[in-house]
Amino acid sequence: MVSLAELEAAARIVYATMPPTPQIRWPLLSARAGCEVWVKHENHTPTGAFKVRGSLVYLHELRARQPAVPGVITATRGNHGQGIALAAGRLGLRAVVVVPHGNSPEKNAAMRGFGAEVRAFGRDFDEARAHAEEVAAAEGLAFVPSFAPALVAGVGTYALELLRAVPDLHTVYVPIGLGSGICGVVGARDALGLATRVVGVVHENYPAYALSVAAGRVVSTAPPPGPPTIADGLTVRVPAAAALAVIRAGAERIVAVSEAEVAAAVRHYCSDTHNMAEGAGAAPLAALLQAPEQAAVRGQKVALILCGANIDRDVYQQILAG
Repeated sequence: MVSLAELEAAARIVYATMPPTPQIRWPLLSARAGCEVWVKHENHTPTGAFKVRGSLVYLHELRARQPAVPGVITATRGNHGQGIALAAGRLGLRAVVVVPHGNSPEKNAAMRGFGAEVRAFGRDFDEARAHAEEVAAAEGLAFVPSFAPALVAGVGTYALELLRAVPDLHTVYVPIGLGSGICGVVGARDALGLATRVVGVVHENYPAYALSVAAGRVVSTAPPPGPPTIADGLTVRVPAAAALAVIRAGAERIVAVSEAEVAAAVRHYCSDTHNMAEGAGAAPLAALLQAPEQAAVRGQKVALILCGANIDRDVYQQILAG
Protein backbone atom coordinates (compact mmCIF):
# COMPACT_ATOMS: atom_id res chain seq x y z
CA MET A 1 0.00 0.00 0.00
CA VAL A 2 2.93 2.34 0.61
CA SER A 3 6.49 2.29 -0.73
CA LEU A 4 9.70 3.22 1.04
CA ALA A 5 10.02 6.30 -1.18
CA GLU A 6 6.49 7.38 -0.21
CA LEU A 7 7.23 6.87 3.48
CA GLU A 8 10.42 8.90 3.25
CA ALA A 9 8.65 11.69 1.36
CA ALA A 10 5.93 11.70 4.01
CA ALA A 11 8.57 11.86 6.74
CA ARG A 12 10.00 15.05 5.23
CA ILE A 13 6.56 16.66 5.47
CA VAL A 14 6.02 15.43 9.03
CA TYR A 15 9.46 16.54 10.25
CA ALA A 16 8.82 20.09 9.06
CA THR A 17 6.37 20.29 12.00
CA MET A 18 7.54 17.75 14.59
CA PRO A 19 10.58 15.60 15.39
CA PRO A 20 10.57 11.79 15.44
CA THR A 21 9.15 10.27 18.61
CA PRO A 22 11.22 7.97 20.84
CA GLN A 23 11.11 4.20 21.13
CA ILE A 24 12.16 3.07 24.57
CA ARG A 25 12.82 -0.34 26.11
CA TRP A 26 11.09 -0.43 29.50
CA PRO A 27 12.49 -3.00 31.97
CA LEU A 28 9.45 -3.13 34.26
CA LEU A 29 7.10 -3.76 31.33
CA SER A 30 9.54 -6.40 30.09
CA ALA A 31 9.50 -8.15 33.46
CA ARG A 32 5.70 -7.99 33.56
CA ALA A 33 5.29 -9.43 30.06
CA GLY A 34 8.11 -11.99 30.07
CA CYS A 35 9.73 -10.57 26.94
CA GLU A 36 11.78 -7.56 25.86
CA VAL A 37 9.27 -4.73 25.48
CA TRP A 38 9.85 -1.58 23.45
CA VAL A 39 7.26 1.20 23.39
CA LYS A 40 6.81 3.55 20.44
CA HIS A 41 5.82 6.79 22.13
CA GLU A 42 3.26 8.40 19.86
CA ASN A 43 1.94 10.03 23.02
CA HIS A 44 4.87 12.45 22.56
CA THR A 45 3.61 14.28 19.44
CA PRO A 46 2.33 17.90 19.35
CA THR A 47 -1.25 16.62 19.64
CA GLY A 48 -0.49 13.74 22.00
CA ALA A 49 -1.31 11.12 19.38
CA PHE A 50 -0.06 9.58 16.13
CA LYS A 51 -2.85 10.92 13.92
CA VAL A 52 -1.16 14.28 13.39
CA ARG A 53 1.36 12.62 11.08
CA GLY A 54 -1.28 11.53 8.58
CA SER A 55 -3.10 14.85 8.82
CA LEU A 56 0.02 16.81 7.90
CA VAL A 57 0.65 14.65 4.84
CA TYR A 58 -2.97 14.45 3.70
CA LEU A 59 -3.59 18.21 3.85
CA HIS A 60 -0.22 18.95 2.23
CA GLU A 61 -1.27 16.81 -0.73
CA LEU A 62 -4.83 18.20 -0.72
CA ARG A 63 -3.55 21.77 -0.91
CA ALA A 64 -1.26 20.82 -3.80
CA ARG A 65 -4.19 19.27 -5.71
CA GLN A 66 -6.76 21.93 -4.80
CA PRO A 67 -4.97 25.25 -4.12
CA ALA A 68 -8.28 27.11 -3.78
CA VAL A 69 -9.89 24.72 -1.27
CA PRO A 70 -11.46 26.92 1.45
CA GLY A 71 -11.53 24.38 4.24
CA VAL A 72 -11.95 20.80 5.35
CA ILE A 73 -14.35 18.73 7.43
CA THR A 74 -13.83 15.40 9.12
CA ALA A 75 -15.31 13.14 11.78
CA THR A 76 -13.44 11.93 14.82
CA ARG A 77 -13.45 10.85 18.44
CA GLY A 78 -10.65 13.36 18.98
CA ASN A 79 -7.13 12.47 17.86
CA HIS A 80 -7.76 12.63 14.11
CA GLY A 81 -9.61 15.90 14.63
CA GLN A 82 -6.74 17.46 16.55
CA GLY A 83 -4.32 16.47 13.81
CA ILE A 84 -6.57 17.92 11.09
CA ALA A 85 -7.06 21.14 13.06
CA LEU A 86 -3.30 21.59 13.56
CA ALA A 87 -2.47 20.82 9.93
CA ALA A 88 -5.28 23.04 8.61
CA GLY A 89 -4.10 25.91 10.78
CA ARG A 90 -0.61 25.67 9.32
CA LEU A 91 -2.09 25.97 5.83
CA GLY A 92 -4.60 28.70 6.65
CA LEU A 93 -7.62 26.45 6.06
CA ARG A 94 -10.94 26.38 7.87
CA ALA A 95 -11.40 23.14 9.83
CA VAL A 96 -14.77 21.69 10.88
CA VAL A 97 -14.79 18.57 13.03
CA VAL A 98 -17.87 16.44 13.71
CA VAL A 99 -17.87 14.38 16.90
CA PRO A 100 -20.55 12.08 18.32
CA HIS A 101 -22.69 13.36 21.18
CA GLY A 102 -21.04 12.70 24.52
CA ASN A 103 -17.54 12.90 23.08
CA SER A 104 -14.61 13.63 25.40
CA PRO A 105 -14.89 17.25 26.60
CA GLU A 106 -11.13 17.52 26.88
CA LYS A 107 -10.58 16.27 23.32
CA ASN A 108 -13.24 18.68 22.10
CA ALA A 109 -11.47 21.53 23.91
CA ALA A 110 -8.12 20.49 22.40
CA MET A 111 -9.57 20.52 18.87
CA ARG A 112 -10.98 23.99 19.44
CA GLY A 113 -7.62 25.03 20.83
CA PHE A 114 -5.98 24.03 17.55
CA GLY A 115 -8.55 26.16 15.70
CA ALA A 116 -11.29 23.72 14.72
CA GLU A 117 -15.03 24.35 14.76
CA VAL A 118 -16.44 21.35 16.65
CA ARG A 119 -19.98 20.09 16.00
CA ALA A 120 -21.74 17.17 17.69
CA PHE A 121 -23.88 14.68 15.78
CA GLY A 122 -24.90 11.04 16.18
CA ARG A 123 -24.39 8.30 18.72
CA ASP A 124 -20.94 7.17 17.63
CA PHE A 125 -18.10 7.73 15.18
CA ASP A 126 -19.79 6.06 12.23
CA GLU A 127 -22.91 8.25 12.50
CA ALA A 128 -20.75 11.35 12.89
CA ARG A 129 -18.76 10.37 9.80
CA ALA A 130 -21.87 9.99 7.63
CA HIS A 131 -23.10 13.42 8.75
CA ALA A 132 -19.73 15.03 8.02
CA GLU A 133 -19.86 13.73 4.46
CA GLU A 134 -23.27 15.35 4.00
CA VAL A 135 -22.10 18.66 5.45
CA ALA A 136 -19.04 18.67 3.17
CA ALA A 137 -21.24 18.73 0.08
CA ALA A 138 -23.60 21.33 1.53
CA GLU A 139 -20.90 23.76 2.67
CA GLY A 140 -18.32 23.29 -0.06
CA LEU A 141 -15.70 21.75 2.21
CA ALA A 142 -13.29 18.95 1.39
CA PHE A 143 -14.15 15.85 3.38
CA VAL A 144 -11.12 14.25 5.04
CA PRO A 145 -11.62 10.53 5.68
CA SER A 146 -10.02 8.66 8.54
CA PHE A 147 -8.47 6.18 6.13
CA ALA A 148 -6.70 7.06 2.87
CA PRO A 149 -3.31 6.33 1.26
CA ALA A 150 -1.87 9.72 2.25
CA LEU A 151 -2.96 9.17 5.85
CA VAL A 152 -1.34 5.73 5.86
CA ALA A 153 1.90 7.16 4.45
CA GLY A 154 1.90 9.84 7.11
CA VAL A 155 1.24 7.63 10.11
CA GLY A 156 3.51 4.97 8.64
CA THR A 157 6.43 7.28 9.39
CA TYR A 158 6.25 6.24 13.05
CA ALA A 159 6.63 2.63 11.98
CA LEU A 160 9.58 3.56 9.77
CA GLU A 161 11.26 5.21 12.77
CA LEU A 162 10.57 2.23 15.03
CA LEU A 163 11.64 -0.49 12.62
CA ARG A 164 14.83 1.31 11.65
CA ALA A 165 15.73 1.94 15.29
CA VAL A 166 14.86 -1.63 16.42
CA PRO A 167 15.06 -3.70 13.21
CA ASP A 168 15.06 -7.15 14.82
CA LEU A 169 11.61 -6.99 16.40
CA HIS A 170 9.73 -10.28 16.60
CA THR A 171 6.22 -8.76 16.92
CA VAL A 172 4.59 -5.34 16.94
CA TYR A 173 1.18 -4.88 18.62
CA VAL A 174 -0.93 -2.14 17.04
CA PRO A 175 -4.40 -0.84 18.00
CA ILE A 176 -6.97 -0.81 15.20
CA GLY A 177 -9.37 2.10 14.85
CA LEU A 178 -10.23 2.54 11.17
CA GLY A 179 -6.88 1.03 10.23
CA SER A 180 -4.33 3.66 9.18
CA GLY A 181 -1.96 2.82 12.03
CA ILE A 182 -1.76 -0.92 11.45
CA CYS A 183 -1.61 -0.46 7.67
CA GLY A 184 1.27 1.96 8.16
CA VAL A 185 3.12 -0.65 10.23
CA VAL A 186 2.50 -3.39 7.67
CA GLY A 187 3.57 -1.05 4.87
CA ALA A 188 6.79 0.02 6.58
CA ARG A 189 7.61 -3.57 7.55
CA ASP A 190 7.18 -4.72 3.96
CA ALA A 191 9.00 -1.71 2.49
CA LEU A 192 12.02 -2.48 4.68
CA GLY A 193 11.88 -6.20 3.84
CA LEU A 194 11.56 -7.31 7.46
CA ALA A 195 9.96 -10.44 8.89
CA THR A 196 8.43 -8.72 11.93
CA ARG A 197 4.99 -10.03 12.82
CA VAL A 198 2.16 -7.51 13.17
CA VAL A 199 -0.71 -8.14 15.59
CA GLY A 200 -3.80 -5.94 15.49
CA VAL A 201 -5.76 -5.16 18.65
CA VAL A 202 -9.50 -4.43 18.87
CA HIS A 203 -11.93 -3.95 21.75
CA GLU A 204 -14.18 -6.94 22.38
CA ASN A 205 -17.26 -4.69 22.17
CA TYR A 206 -16.14 -3.39 18.76
CA PRO A 207 -14.98 -6.54 16.97
CA ALA A 208 -15.77 -5.44 13.40
CA TYR A 209 -12.23 -5.90 12.11
CA ALA A 210 -11.76 -9.22 13.87
CA LEU A 211 -15.05 -10.49 12.41
CA SER A 212 -14.16 -9.11 8.98
CA VAL A 213 -10.75 -10.77 8.94
CA ALA A 214 -12.36 -14.08 9.92
CA ALA A 215 -15.09 -13.74 7.27
CA GLY A 216 -12.83 -12.44 4.50
CA ARG A 217 -15.15 -9.50 3.84
CA VAL A 218 -16.34 -6.32 5.51
CA VAL A 219 -18.61 -7.13 8.45
CA SER A 220 -20.30 -4.19 10.16
CA THR A 221 -21.60 -4.36 13.71
CA ALA A 222 -24.40 -2.66 15.65
CA PRO A 223 -23.72 -0.18 18.46
CA PRO A 224 -23.06 -2.21 21.61
CA PRO A 225 -25.31 -1.76 24.66
CA GLY A 226 -24.03 -0.30 27.88
CA PRO A 227 -21.76 2.61 28.73
CA PRO A 228 -19.07 3.87 26.32
CA THR A 229 -15.64 2.31 26.42
CA ILE A 230 -12.55 4.10 27.73
CA ALA A 231 -10.85 2.98 24.49
CA ASP A 232 -12.79 5.43 22.34
CA GLY A 233 -10.19 5.26 19.56
CA LEU A 234 -11.25 1.65 18.89
CA THR A 235 -14.98 2.30 18.51
CA VAL A 236 -15.30 1.53 14.80
CA ARG A 237 -18.26 -0.53 13.60
CA VAL A 238 -17.80 -0.25 9.80
CA PRO A 239 -14.34 -1.32 8.59
CA ALA A 240 -12.65 0.29 5.60
CA ALA A 241 -12.41 -2.25 2.80
CA ALA A 242 -8.95 -1.08 1.73
CA ALA A 243 -7.66 -1.36 5.29
CA LEU A 244 -9.17 -4.81 5.67
CA ALA A 245 -7.34 -6.02 2.55
CA VAL A 246 -3.99 -4.87 3.96
CA ILE A 247 -4.69 -6.35 7.38
CA ARG A 248 -5.76 -9.70 5.98
CA ALA A 249 -2.63 -9.88 3.84
CA GLY A 250 -0.11 -8.51 6.30
CA ALA A 251 -1.20 -9.05 9.91
CA GLU A 252 -0.39 -12.20 11.86
CA ARG A 253 -3.61 -12.17 13.90
CA ILE A 254 -6.19 -9.95 15.61
CA VAL A 255 -6.54 -9.94 19.41
CA ALA A 256 -9.62 -8.64 21.25
CA VAL A 257 -9.22 -7.03 24.68
CA SER A 258 -11.74 -6.32 27.42
CA GLU A 259 -12.52 -3.08 29.21
CA ALA A 260 -10.92 -4.40 32.42
CA GLU A 261 -7.76 -5.42 30.54
CA VAL A 262 -7.46 -1.97 28.95
CA ALA A 263 -7.91 -0.25 32.32
CA ALA A 264 -5.23 -2.46 33.86
CA ALA A 265 -2.86 -1.61 31.00
CA VAL A 266 -3.43 2.11 31.56
CA ARG A 267 -2.39 1.60 35.19
CA HIS A 268 0.67 -0.45 34.16
CA TYR A 269 1.86 2.32 31.85
CA CYS A 270 1.58 4.76 34.73
CA SER A 271 3.35 2.58 37.29
CA ASP A 272 5.97 0.99 35.01
CA THR A 273 6.88 3.94 32.76
CA HIS A 274 5.22 7.04 34.26
CA ASN A 275 3.54 7.65 30.91
CA MET A 276 -0.10 8.56 30.46
CA ALA A 277 -1.89 6.30 27.98
CA GLU A 278 -5.40 6.69 26.62
CA GLY A 279 -7.49 3.54 26.33
CA ALA A 280 -6.67 2.81 22.70
CA GLY A 281 -3.01 3.51 23.39
CA ALA A 282 -2.97 0.98 26.23
CA ALA A 283 -4.80 -1.71 24.24
CA PRO A 284 -1.62 -3.26 22.73
CA LEU A 285 -0.18 -3.77 26.21
CA ALA A 286 -3.50 -5.28 27.30
CA ALA A 287 -3.25 -7.73 24.41
CA LEU A 288 0.37 -8.65 25.15
CA LEU A 289 -0.49 -9.46 28.77
CA GLN A 290 -3.09 -12.07 27.81
CA ALA A 291 -1.77 -15.52 28.59
CA PRO A 292 -1.80 -16.87 24.99
CA GLU A 293 0.09 -13.82 23.75
CA GLN A 294 2.69 -14.02 26.50
CA ALA A 295 3.26 -17.65 25.58
CA ALA A 296 3.58 -16.78 21.88
CA VAL A 297 6.29 -14.13 22.39
CA ARG A 298 8.03 -15.29 25.58
CA GLY A 299 11.68 -14.23 25.53
CA GLN A 300 11.25 -12.36 22.21
CA LYS A 301 11.72 -8.67 21.40
CA VAL A 302 8.35 -6.97 20.88
CA ALA A 303 7.06 -3.44 20.42
CA LEU A 304 3.86 -1.77 21.56
CA ILE A 305 2.38 1.24 19.78
CA LEU A 306 1.33 3.71 22.47
CA CYS A 307 -0.75 5.64 19.97
CA GLY A 308 -1.91 8.46 22.25
CA ALA A 309 -2.23 9.99 25.70
CA ASN A 310 -5.46 11.92 25.29
CA ILE A 311 -7.59 10.66 28.14
CA ASP A 312 -9.92 12.84 30.21
CA ARG A 313 -8.62 13.63 33.68
CA ASP A 314 -11.67 12.29 35.55
CA VAL A 315 -11.58 9.04 33.57
CA TYR A 316 -7.86 8.68 34.23
CA GLN A 317 -8.37 9.27 37.94
CA GLN A 318 -11.07 6.61 38.10
CA ILE A 319 -8.89 4.09 36.27
CA LEU A 320 -5.89 4.72 38.50
CA ALA A 321 -8.12 4.33 41.55
CA GLY A 322 -9.10 0.91 40.28
